[in-house]
Amino acid sequence: MYTAIIFLPLLGALIAGFLGPWIKDLGAQLVTCGALLLSAVLAVVAFVEVAIGGQPRTIELASWITSGSFDASWSLRWDTLTAVMVLVVTVVSSMVHVYSIGYMSHDDSKPRFMAYLSLFTFAMLMLVSADNLVQMFFGWEGVGVASYLLIGFWYHKPSANAAAIKAFVVNRVGDFGFALGILGIYLLFDSVSLDVIFAAAPEKAGTVMSFLWMEADALTVLSILLFIGAMGKSAQLGLHTWLPDAMEGPTPVSALIHAATMVTAGVFLVARMSPMFEYAPTALAVVTVVGAATAFFAATVGTCQNDIKRVIAYSTCSQLGYMFFALGVSAYSAAIFHLMTHAFFKALLFLSAGSVIHALHDEQDMRNMGGIWRKIPFTYAMMWIGSLALAGIPFFAGYYSKDLIIEAAWASHSGVGHFAFWMGITAALLTAFYSWRLLFMTFHGKPRMDQHTLEHAHESPPSMTVPLAVLALGAVISGFVGYDVFVGTQMDAFWGASIKVLPENNTIEAAHHVALWVKILPIGVAAAGISLAYIAYILKPELPAMFVARFRPLYLFLLNKWYFDELYDWLFVKRAWQIGRWFWQGGDRAIIDGFGPDGISMVARWCAGQAGRLQTGYLYHYAFAMLIGVVALVSWYLAFGG
Repeated sequence: MYTAIIFLPLLGALIAGFLGPWIKDLGAQLVTCGALLLSAVLAVVAFVEVAIGGQPRTIELASWITSGSFDASWSLRWDTLTAVMVLVVTVVSSMVHVYSIGYMSHDDSKPRFMAYLSLFTFAMLMLVSADNLVQMFFGWEGVGVASYLLIGFWYHKPSANAAAIKAFVVNRVGDFGFALGILGIYLLFDSVSLDVIFAAAPEKAGTVMSFLWMEADALTVLSILLFIGAMGKSAQLGLHTWLPDAMEGPTPVSALIHAATMVTAGVFLVARMSPMFEYAPTALAVVTVVGAATAFFAATVGTCQNDIKRVIAYSTCSQLGYMFFALGVSAYSAAIFHLMTHAFFKALLFLSAGSVIHALHDEQDMRNMGGIWRKIPFTYAMMWIGSLALAGIPFFAGYYSKDLIIEAAWASHSGVGHFAFWMGITAALLTAFYSWRLLFMTFHGKPRMDQHTLEHAHESPPSMTVPLAVLALGAVISGFVGYDVFVGTQMDAFWGASIKVLPENNTIEAAHHVALWVKILPIGVAAAGISLAYIAYILKPELPAMFVARFRPLYLFLLNKWYFDELYDWLFVKRAWQIGRWFWQGGDRAIIDGFGPDGISMVARWCAGQAGRLQTGYLYHYAFAMLIGVVALVSWYLAFGG
């Protein structure tokens, strides 16, 4: 059963990908959706056995790489952390698969799309079930390749191709850090097996290693390198620029990448390696600061975006920041709890946005929407549920997980923890504001689209609305259902050895005893954000234009995403282009070609030209040459022949 959960999506991908021309669109959809639904059902059973029943296990499939002391087997590690991740990935992915039947109904390449979705899911499942770092890296890179294929699925669009390449390249930066971390871990621990690393981590605390011409704490360096890998996959500040552009892919891709799969890989990595991170407090402080800064940055940018999918994309970036600063204050289980609840309501928001786009004939600009809630009431209701959960309104899922993260940051009683707390509070205010800005601009006010589009706006088919209902159920109940086992009284028994927290770092226990104002403040700022959006977009719709006119530099700064893309274009892209041109002109053409094929051919041409000048066509020239030859031969004979 455990092996089938992981490999069923791969089987579906292979059948749909290679047999698509024969089984046709319907066959590919049935095979991939059936495999994912079966995998999701089995994942529920596995979750009950492993996480609830406390029966972790490791299933060795085959010996993979053996070289000297290096040994990496192909094994499936099933503990509570794996069971939670597999459950979330399979449930959300199966709903995305079903949703895609309706959303992609007019596309000409359905088998290819369904195959890519299933391949993506397999890679993610392989990542979260890995028993060693090399196997995890295999899944890590598999997710990157599949995301490249999905983001650039509509390859006839130059913008989609550019977005796919951008995602691939930016992630390579993070992946390089991850690869260095794996090599460093092998150097320090003489193993890439997770059990060996975790068992030896306490003994390695305080070990010094040489890195970049300096002596540094080994666990700190290795943890930061792993975190750099996590920053790329999970779009943290600095390596986040690929995430909004990934909206060029079809909406189901956005839901799959931004909800439960690719972007949560980094969160999973840090939580998985918690037995090592716990002995690297400096690395944890770095994780906290970067996560808090990301939460604030993305929330500010989300307030000014006009593309409905980009607003939700920056929301994802911001929520990932929450998860990372939870990891940074050692609230690992709170981070995974938020990962789980976020998967449901963020997938719900993305797929609801897809339903809006479907209803409005591929319109994504919220400035061209408005007044459509009566046309698509079910989608409207689903968007409300997702927004309430995202804003952390009691008693939706986000309230239980996000608020606990904010409380844990305060309970850490550290400088970086308090920084994260106030960044989280500010981000909570902005999150509520841009969520209701999206709702009001999309569904309320006067219709701003053409009459034809308005008249033909319609609710999505059941293949799209049923997955929305399933995800909405998760967005409503997953918080209070999972609270006790994830972060409450049953937390220690539930997580077992899959997550390690040193007693002095137990911020979750401390979070349950913080002052009342710390618990109330996130709810208060969320209510303030909703009220502000209501005033600005319903009561006084002229206010946004007045704000833009009054604070235009600030508006442009946020609209242009803090100019990160422009900065990177000037700093890296143009400099790389200039260096490449210099190597091309000065190195390739002048040196390699100049002394190589071009130089040789030029010398040959010159020699041929000189030889050609000897052929004048005059008889006396040839007779004179012959005479010189005879004289030379006679001279040689007289000098050496006798």
